[in-house]
Amino acid sequence: MRATIKGTELKAAAYAGTYVVVLSWDTVDGKPPAQPNLLGYAIERAELDNAGNEVERYWLRGIKRFKDKDKGLPPGSPVSTAEHPVQGFLWADYTVKAGTRYLFRIVPLYGTPKNPKMDAAAAVTIDVTAEIAPDQPPDEHSDIIRHDVYFNRGVIGSQAYAREFGNREPNADDPRAPEMKWLSRGLFEALVSFIGLAKDGMGLRAVFYEFHYQPVANAFAKAIEAGADVKIVYDAESSYKADNETTIATAGLADYDAVTPRTVTEGIRHNKFIVLLKGTKPVAVWTGSTNVSAGGIFGHSNVGHVVWDEDVAAKYLEYWQRLADNLTPTRLRAPNKTATPTPAGKPPKNSVRPLFSARDAKDSNETLQWYADRLAEAKEVSCMTFAFNIDEAFQRVLSQDNDVLRYVVKDDPLGEEESIGHDRDVVFAAGAYLGEGALANFLRERSNPLNSNRYIHNKFMLVDPLSNDPLVVTGSANFSKPSQRTNDENMLVIRGNTRVADIYFGEFMRVFDHHYARYIVRILTDEGRADAEAGYLKEKTKDWLPSHFNPASYKAKRRRYFTSPSA
Repeated sequence: MRATIKGTELKAAAYAGTYVVVLSWDTVDGKPPAQPNLLGYAIERAELDNAGNEVERYWLRGIKRFKDKDKGLPPGSPVSTAEHPVQGFLWADYTVKAGTRYLFRIVPLYGTPKNPKMDAAAAVTIDVTAEIAPDQPPDEHSDIIRHDVYFNRGVIGSQAYAREFGNREPNADDPRAPEMKWLSRGLFEALVSFIGLAKDGMGLRAVFYEFHYQPVANAFAKAIEAGADVKIVYDAESSYKADNETTIATAGLADYDAVTPRTVTEGIRHNKFIVLLKGTKPVAVWTGSTNVSAGGIFGHSNVGHVVWDEDVAAKYLEYWQRLADNLTPTRLRAPNKTATPTPAGKPPKNSVRPLFSARDAKDSNETLQWYADRLAEAKEVSCMTFAFNIDEAFQRVLSQDNDVLRYVVKDDPLGEEESIGHDRDVVFAAGAYLGEGALANFLRERSNPLNSNRYIHNKFMLVDPLSNDPLVVTGSANFSKPSQRTNDENMLVIRGNTRVADIYFGEFMRVFDHHYARYIVRILTDEGRADAEAGYLKEKTKDWLPSHFNPASYKAKRRRYFTSPSA
C-alpha cells in the first residue's frame, strides 16, 4: 500500500510492504528549509486497531546519536529520534506488523543537540496500512491473481541480531529456536504452510536444486501421509546429490515413490518451485530464490513468492513434467520458449508472465538482453540484486550517464572485469558486516555461518517500482548467460502490480541500506580514510543538509523521486 500527504511546509510518501514501511519526505517547494539550525526530523509512530483506536504511540528510534549527548550509553543502543533525529529525507520502519494500520508523524527538529525544539506546526502525519500476509488460499471464485511474498531477514550480521542474541551461533537444525525464527521472519513458516495446504485429494509437484533441510522434507512426507499426491524432482548430479538423497531417505520420501532424480549434466539444475494441485488442476505455484537448505531459508537474503493463478500454475506444471522427463537443455529450449516466449518489448500491462530456462541458444543473449533493455527503460528508479557476477549487458545499462537513480546490491565487491561506470546516480553496495571497532557507537556484528555466499542470494529487478506501472522480475535465475542458455531456471515478469512492487521495494531498500553503510565503512577503512565520527550525527546543519539539495548528489534525486514519483 502507498500513501501521500501534503502539509504547509512538508510533503511525504509512504510505501508499505508486509513488514517494512518506507517513508520519504520533502519540502513543499523542493527548496532547502529556510529556518537555520535544522537538526533533522523526528518520527512518531502510532498503531491503530481495526476500529481506528490507538493501541500505542512512541517516537521511533535509531542508533546514530549526537556524540556529546547521552554519553555512557552502550554501543548499539537505540535512541529516540525526538532527541537524535533523522538527518535525511528517508527512513524505513522494519518493525511493522502485517495488515496493521499506522500513523507516522514527521516533525522538523531545530536548535542544538542539547536543546532541540520541535516545529509541530510544520509536521505532517501520513496514514498507511501494512500489506497482509495471507495464511489461507484465496476464494476459488476470485478472478484476481494474488501474490503472497515472503522475505527472510537475511542479515544475521546486524545490530539487531547482536543486541537480541549476543551474536550467538544459530542452531540450524531447529527452525523454531528463537534465533532461527528471527532469521526466517516467516519464510520457513510460509513454505511449510504452503506444503501443508495439500490434503487428501490434492497434490504437489516440486523441483529443487538444494533439497537438504530436513524439516521441509518432513513436511512433504506429512502431506503424503495426509493423502496428497506428492512428486519431487531433485538435483542428483551436483555436489548436493549426497545431502539431497540423505534428506530424502530420512524423510522416507523414496519409500513413497515420491522422488525423481534429475541427472542431466549440462548446466545447473537450479529451480526451486512447487505447484499446488487441487485434484489434477494446478491452482498455485511457490517460486523464488530460496533453496531448501538452512542457508537458503535462514541465512543469506531470499524470497518465496506464491502466485495464485491457474494459468500460471499450469505453465509451471507443464515445465515440471519436462524436468521430470529428464530432458537436456537442447531438448528443453524449444518447448520452454514456445510455452513462455520472450515478449517483444514490454510485457502487456497488468500481466504476469513466467519465463523458463533453458531457453536461449548457446551463443544467444536474447533473453538476457531483454532483461537489460527493461532495466534501461527506467525513468526514475531501478533496483537490482546480483548474487554473483554482473553480466556485460547490465554493465552497459548501469554505465550510462543519465538521471535515473540506479541501486545495485551484490553479494561481493565488483570484480576486476566488472564496471558500472562513474555516474553518481548509480549507487552500489556489496555485502558486509561490522567487525570489532569498525564504527564508533556500534556493536560488533557476526558473519553468516550458514552460507558461503553470505549476503545476497535474491535474483530480482525492479523498474520504476514507485510509479503506477512498475515492473518486477523475480525468480531463480542469476541474470547470467548460463541461466538463460543451459540452466534449469524460472522467472516471473510482473507488470503493473503496485502491491507486489511495494513489498519488493521495501525489502530491497532494507537490505540495500543495511549493506551500503557497512560497505562504505569497509572501503574507507581499507583505504585508510576511516571517519572516526561516522557513527554519530552532525551537530551543524551545514554538515548534513546540503547534499540532499545538491543536484549532483543522488540524495537529491532520491528525495524528489521517492516523495513525488512521476506517474
